[in-house]
Formats: sequence, structure tokens, C-alpha cells
Amino acid sequence: MSGPPSPPRSSAGSAALPPRIHRSFPLANDAGTVPVWCVTPDVKGCIHRFYDTSPISPSGRYLAVTRLPFEDRLPSPGDVADIVVVDLVEGGHRIVARTRGWDSQLGAQAQWGSEDAALYYNDVDPGRWTPFGVRFNVFTGESRPLKGTVYMVAPDGRSVASPCLRRMSRTQRGYGVVVPDEHVPENRADRPAEDDGITITDAATGRARLLVSLAEIVRETGLPAAGPGEGALYGFHVKWNSRGDRLMYVVRRLGEKGRLASHLVTMNADGSGLRVAATWQPGQGNHPNWSADGKAILMNRNPAGDRMHFVTFKPDGSDLRIVADRCAGSGHPTEHPSGNILTDAYLWDGIPVKDGKVPLRWIDPVANRETAIAYVGADAGPDGLADLRLDPHPAWDRTFRRITFNGILDGERRVFVADLSEFLRGKA
Repeated sequence: MSGPPSPPRSSAGSAALPPRIHRSFPLANDAGTVPVWCVTPDVKGCIHRFYDTSPISPSGRYLAVTRLPFEDRLPSPGDVADIVVVDLVEGGHRIVARTRGWDSQLGAQAQWGSEDAALYYNDVDPGRWTPFGVRFNVFTGESRPLKGTVYMVAPDGRSVASPCLRRMSRTQRGYGVVVPDEHVPENRADRPAEDDGITITDAATGRARLLVSLAEIVRETGLPAAGPGEGALYGFHVKWNSRGDRLMYVVRRLGEKGRLASHLVTMNADGSGLRVAATWQPGQGNHPNWSADGKAILMNRNPAGDRMHFVTFKPDGSDLRIVADRCAGSGHPTEHPSGNILTDAYLWDGIPVKDGKVPLRWIDPVANRETAIAYVGADAGPDGLADLRLDPHPAWDRTFRRITFNGILDGERRVFVADLSEFLRGKA
């Protein structure tokens, strides 16, 4: 793909069938039940963002990924990565931007707004080491900086939610941006921060505001501000639900000797109605996500102290239910509108692998069984560098017929697209 891509003939997106994948992308099926294409065959070192947003544009034609400049070490401040747009319909790819605002797990958070002309990602001003979001028009090349940063764009494309991308590294590397340590604010253990929380950026004007602070969360929910041996609170994942009327916010407390506790806080889109929906320690839960209808939460959790399960519960934490109890809770679960669950697995979590590849798992809660729809190469990362691991992060497109995921092919990070249309006709 040379030069700016052409606007799609139709932006029907979720109302239309996804367009056909170009024949130049090689089929990469491996003992699965659905067709899989490698869509970055000529672009090594690419990853898509996460499992809760699709890297595929609203029309279904374009795919946006971050290309890492290296894969054998963690990024240092100032290292530059590429934002790459792939044309799934006509084939080819183009580097549309370069950025210092990335890390090893989610890249530069490249994702789309409500139209193909609105691509979002992060960058960093190396003069002040300040991160900022960018809205980029892939058709005109116009680039507009935002006052706030990008973590997740709202479903209607009008606003962008983000935690503090610099502070995220205080509890875990890989998900924010990399700046010198002296430019990473450190929250106090004795008093929750008034200037740290969820930032909302207006996509049209670029203006940003603090929606809710950690201090406000403590005041409104009763979440302890501090306690014996406990440390400072920091924000982590922020996610819109599919309706755009609620947010979830993972708040972490970094205690002594790296001890970590996580709290899932939910709220209305305007920051009201704050509730603590769940609290867990490492090994007790992970990866909360909104249900397909945006009314409940799905996550991996160990409520009975026996093993990890898929569970659902309401945004206030009530009505906790184990679903598909014969299937081990694992990976990055998302709910299909049918009520079935898509997830992946880790190399080390006991889920059966095949030739060193992990399954993409289709969980049927009614039948209480699972199907491996594909296998993909994953990477646990070099010894001592778990932040360099490669997780598949399977993410639905807006039609809920295709998924995008990361994988290893010929020793390199690649991005794949699988078409579940035929599979869903018999399963959903």
C-alpha cells in the first residue's frame, strides 16, 4: 500500500458483512476450525492493542498495529516505534506515524474512533517527557495532538478515557508509556492523589479533564486510603462498556515488598455512582471485562479458593455467578452477544497446548464445554523479562464475526485475523 489509503466505499461497519480478506495475505490455519490469515506477513514485530477493542476500522477495511523496533529488550525512554495501517481489502501496509509513546504489551494503544478517518494513538514529548494522544486522519495525513492520552475510545467516538500512562509502570510495565523515572509521578501512601485518576478527552476539541480522582474514589466508596503495611493507590486499566454509559477502572495498591492488591471500581460515564465491584490479590482474579450488553462484568476469578473460574457479576459486585464451571478460567475473556465466551490461554496456566501453541478457546456456558477454534504461537518472554511476553489478546471486530489476535510465526511477532462466520452459524 503506497501513499494514503483510499476512503472505503461504505462505512456500514457493524451493519454489514465484513469485507473479503485480500488474497495476498497467507492462510495460516493450524489445527483449528476457522480460517486464519496472517495480516502482517511483511511487517515483523507487530502487535495489536488489547482484547477489549478491535484494531479493525469501523468499515472493516483497515487494521492498525504498533510495530516494535526490537523484541529482545524492554523499551527505553525515547525509543521510537511505528504505527502501521494494513489494508485488508486491497492488501499491503503503510507506516503512517512514528511514536515514542508506547510500551511492550499494548504498543501505542492504536485504535479507531467511530469512522475510518479517525485513528488514535499515543506519543511523548521528549523535551518535557509528557505523553499525549494523537488523532490521525489516514486519508489526508492530518495529525492533531490531544491534551489527554489514549487508553480507550468511547463506542460513539466522541471521548477518550485514560489512566495516567506514566504512573502505570509503578505497578506493572508494558501498558503505558516509557519516560525517565524522575518524570514518573509517585503517589503518596498516606493520602490518595487528587490529581491522578481517569482523564476524559473530548475527541472533537482535544480538551481533557479529570473525570474522577483516586481521592474521590476513596471518599465515595469507602475504599481504605491506607492501612498498616499498605502503600499508594495507582490506576491501571480503564474500559468503556459497549453502551458508552459506564466505565470500569482497575485501581491497584502497591504495598510493601511489591505486594499488590487490585480493586475494580465502576461508575457512570459522568463519574457518578462509584462502586467497588471486586477486590483480589494476585492469583485470585484477573482480566475483568464488560459483558457484551454492557450491563455486567466478566472476569477470571477464584471465589471458592479452589481454582480460577469464569464469573459474572453486576457493576456493584452483587449477583456473582460462576459460568461454565467445567472450563478453567484463563486468558483474556470477552463475551459474544450470544452469551458464549472467547478467550485465549497462557503457556504456563495448565490449559493444554499443542506443539508449544496456545488455543483460542470458545466457551459454551449452556453446554458447559469448550472448543479450540485455533492454535497460535505465544511467548512467555525471556527469563526475568515477563513484560516482553506475547499474549494473543483475541479481540472481536464490530460485526462480531472476525477476531484479531497476536501470535508468533517463524520466530517473529505477527498479527492474525480469523473469520468465525461459518463457525458461528452452527454455534452461536
